[in-house]
Amino acid sequence: MPLPGRRPRADENAGEAALSVAQPIRAPSAALPARLACLACAVALAACSLQTTPSASASPSTAGPSAGGSPSESANASAEPSPSDSGRLILPAPTATDSTTISYTVSVEVAAGASGQLVVVVTNLGQELVPELVLRWPTELRDTVFLAPFQPSAQRIREGGDPLVQDWTKWVEGPGEHGEPAGTTSLGWGPLLVGGTLTIPVLATRVAPGPITFDLQILNGEALLQTDGAPAWTQVTVP
Repeated sequence: MPLPGRRPRADENAGEAALSVAQPIRAPSAALPARLACLACAVALAACSLQTTPSASASPSTAGPSAGGSPSESANASAEPSPSDSGRLILPAPTATDSTTISYTVSVEVAAGASGQLVVVVTNLGQELVPELVLRWPTELRDTVFLAPFQPSAQRIREGGDPLVQDWTKWVEGPGEHGEPAGTTSLGWGPLLVGGTLTIPVLATRVAPGPITFDLQILNGEALLQTDGAPAWTQVTVP
């Protein structure tokens, strides 16, 4: 470095020039690690964003279990026992219900292995007339016990005899003209007045030995009546 009051030599000026040239070269070398550090931070941030993006796709997977609940509905639909499960002959659910309340009893007057009769007593507890009281049971019951509103006789079938007087209004094996389902037998017994009572005897003729349990519905036409807040739908066992 030159001293004050003296002109610098050429070699000294050359040294300063060399030093002045060397200064710009050291500045980039010091900034390079900082730039590399910034680049590393940017790469790390990008990696974090890539790791968080799959969490957004996790939301559709939550819909899978909710859609998987549908098999429980099909299980409930098949919860009603079939004849092969319990041996009971079942009826299909009617297409309509009637809020009219009734009370009823079913008496089985059939000995084991023999014929006899069922006696159904129905009382109208509602405030409206039941235009046509109907009893319904599975048609398959006839393979064990044949139910009928009368006993065939020569008097009923002979020509020129007295006019027939009968209490029942229909005896239909479905499918019927008025919506009676297939596989069912419907026995109509005329109107049931408000506060009135009908006693319906149904003959039971033994066809095959052994006990049998079957469904019995009490309807107003094709609408299931009510008893104590429940459908008038019961099970009957013939020994």
